[in-house]
Amino acid sequence: MKHGIHPVSRPVVFRDRASGFTLLTRSTLDSRNTVEWEDGTTYPVVDVEISRAGHPFYTGTSRVLDTAGRVERFERRYGRTGTAGR
Repeated sequence: MKHGIHPVSRPVVFRDRASGFTLLTRSTLDSRNTVEWEDGTTYPVVDVEISRAGHPFYTGTSRVLDTAGRVERFERRYGRTGTAGR
């Protein structure tokens, strides 16, 4: 590997602003804000808008939309004219 071309990787805390979930990992991101971790060490903290703790896909609160049923219901209600685009 060439020296001096790779970014420095350091421990960083990612904090979900919505749920308060925090994760200590290594990253090349740097932040001026710091937080004291559970071990008493101070790390830079990066605030994120959403993480796996608050995302509907991971929490199981996501909804599946039945788009095919909606199209069929629309066609039954209003009928299909077939003259669109002429």
